Amino acid sequence: MRKMGFIWHPPKELVEESNVKAFMDAEGFSDYKQMVEKSTDDIEWWWSKAVEWLNVEWFKPYEKVYDMSKGIEWTDWFVNGRVNAAYNALDRHRKKRNKLAFIWQGEDGEVRRYTYLELYREVNRLANALKAFGVGKGDVVALYLPMFPETVVTLFAAMKIGAIAMPIFSGYSSAAIQTRLADSDAKVVVTADASYRRGRAVPLKPELDKALEGTKVEKVVVVNRADTEVEMKEDRDVYWDEVKESSRCETVEMDPNDAALLLYTSGTTGKPKGVVLSHAGVILQSSKEIFFNMDLKPEDVFLWITDIGWMMGPWQIIGCQHLGGTHVLFEGAPDYPNTDRIWAMIEEFEITQLGGSATVYRLLKRYGDEAVKQHDLSSLKATGNTGEPIDHDTWMWLLKVVGEERCPIINLSGGTEIFGCFLLPSPAMPLKPTTLGYPGLGMDVDVFDDAGNSVRQQIGYLVCKKPAPSMTRGFWKDPERYIKTYWSRWKGVWYHGDWAYVDEDGFWFLFGRADDVIKVAGKRMGPAEIETIVNSIPAVQESACIGVPHELKGEVVWVFVTLKPGYEPSEELEKEIVDKIVKEFGKPFKPDRVVFVPDLPRTRSGKIMRRLIKAVVAKQELGDTSALENPDSLEKIKEVLG
Repeated sequence: MRKMGFIWHPPKELVEESNVKAFMDAEGFSDYKQMVEKSTDDIEWWWSKAVEWLNVEWFKPYEKVYDMSKGIEWTDWFVNGRVNAAYNALDRHRKKRNKLAFIWQGEDGEVRRYTYLELYREVNRLANALKAFGVGKGDVVALYLPMFPETVVTLFAAMKIGAIAMPIFSGYSSAAIQTRLADSDAKVVVTADASYRRGRAVPLKPELDKALEGTKVEKVVVVNRADTEVEMKEDRDVYWDEVKESSRCETVEMDPNDAALLLYTSGTTGKPKGVVLSHAGVILQSSKEIFFNMDLKPEDVFLWITDIGWMMGPWQIIGCQHLGGTHVLFEGAPDYPNTDRIWAMIEEFEITQLGGSATVYRLLKRYGDEAVKQHDLSSLKATGNTGEPIDHDTWMWLLKVVGEERCPIINLSGGTEIFGCFLLPSPAMPLKPTTLGYPGLGMDVDVFDDAGNSVRQQIGYLVCKKPAPSMTRGFWKDPERYIKTYWSRWKGVWYHGDWAYVDEDGFWFLFGRADDVIKVAGKRMGPAEIETIVNSIPAVQESACIGVPHELKGEVVWVFVTLKPGYEPSEELEKEIVDKIVKEFGKPFKPDRVVFVPDLPRTRSGKIMRRLIKAVVAKQELGDTSALENPDSLEKIKEVLG
C-alpha cells in the first residue's frame, strides 16, 4: 500500500454548518475522530444519542438500549419500546402538507412530485387494501417493481400494518423471482405491466406470472405503466387504480426488533440469503449516515443512483424521509435517453447530494467532461460512492469535474446485512484519494490478520466487534447459516469478508472481497489495487483482476479489460498494461494473461462479479446469475477465451 497524502480539505464554512459539527459542539468533541472513537467505545451512549438527535418517535419509550443476554449474535435493541419505521418516515411528517417527499422522473421525461401528505394518503389506501387481502403482522409483501412512485407507496404500506416489505430486483428472471417468493411465503405481490429501460417496455407481469407456480401468493396488484396488454387472473389480480380504500389507516405499533424488510442477497452458488432487517435498524442506520455523513438538511434534495432491489434503494427512501427530506427516483438507465441525463437532473431538480457506484461513474465519465460541464451543478454539496472500491482516476474525476473541488466524496462501504455502512468519511474531515475515512458512528470495526490479531498498516480482514441495531436479525428461516456466515470465524466477532487496510494516519481503505484476493507465491493482493493502476491507462474503460490456479505459484494474475470507444486491443496496449503493473507491484504480480473483452459482468448496482469471471475461466457452474444486469457478458468472455 502506497503512502497517500491529503488531497482535499473541507472549507471552513462547510464544517461549521454541518450536522456533525452541531453534534460535536453540543456534546463537547474537538474533532471528528475523537467523536468516532467515543461512539465505538461506548455503543450504549452512542445509540441513545442517535435516537435523540435523529428524532426517533416512539409509541412507547424503550427501557434499555440493548440486551445481549441471548448472545451478541441475537442482541435485542431498545428493549420494551414500541416503534414503526413507516410512522417515522411518513406519518409524522404529513402535517408539513406541501413539503416534497420525493420527485420521480420516468424514462420518457414524465415528472411526478409527491408531498408528504399526498404520499401519506396513498400509503393508507394501499395499507387498507393489503389488510382487505388478508395481510397482517409478519406477512410478506413482495415488490417486483423498478423505482416507481408506487414502489415507495408499497414499501411504507407494508411496514405500516406490521407486514414485511420484500423488494425484488425488477430485472430478475422468473426462476429468481420464484425462488424468493417461495422461500419467503409472500402473500401479496405488487408489480407493473412493464417498465421502460433504454427505450423499450420491459415486461414485468408476464415474467411474474411464470414465477407464481408453487408459491403462496394470493393477490397480485398491477401498476399500469406502459399500457401493455397483460393477462389478469380473476379473483387474484387487480389493477393499482382499482384500489379505492379509505385514506385513513392506523399504524401498527411494533417491537423495535420486529422485521420491517426482507432483502435477498445472491451469491454465485447456493440459495439466496434472506436478510431480515428490523424497524429500529432501518430507521437508525440509514438516517444516521444520511444526516451525519451525507449532511442532509431540510432544504436538500438527495439522489442515489440505485434500484429498490439493491439495499441502497430502501436506504435512501427510509433514511431521507425519516429526516423529513426530499429524494429523487428515476426509471431506466442513468445514461438514457441522453448520456447527460444525471447532470441534467441535478440542474433541473437542484440535487444537493449525488450517490452511485464506481462502475456507474466510470460509465458516465466515458462520455467526457463536457457532458458534465454544460450543466449547472452548483447545487451539489457532496457526492457518494458504494458497491465496490473506487479507483483513483474515477475518485479524482468526481472530486474535480463533478464536485468542482467543493464537494467531499463520501466513499462508503457496508452491506445489505447491516443496511448501511461499516466505513465512511464525514464532510468535516480532510480526505485522501479513495479513502473510506473512519469507522461509521457506533460501528466498532477492526482489521484482523489470519490469527485474529488486530493489525494496522497491514492488509487484513474487516470485522466488527460490537453489535449494531441494523445488523440482520438472522437469515429468513435459516438461523444456522446466518451464524456460520458471520459469527463462526472468530467467536463473538462479525466477519464481513472484505479486505481492509488502515494507514499511518488512521484512514481506512478497502480492496474488495477477501475471497477475491489474489495469492501469488504466498503474497496477497486485493484486485482493486491492481485495477486502479490498469484503469489509469487512458485507453482502459474498466478492468477486473482475478487469481487463476497455478501449479507452482498457487495463483497467477489474469486481467480482464474493456476499452474506451476508439481504442482497439493490441500487443502494444497489452504490454503497456503488463509493464505498468510490474513497475507498481513488482515481477511476482506480472499478469499471466491480459484478456480484452466487450463487457464485464456486473449487477444493476454496478458491482463487478469477479467470482463469475473466475468460474468461467475454471469452466465451473456459474450458480445464481439472476442479479446480473448483463448476463450475456459471460458468454462473450467464453467466446474470447475460446
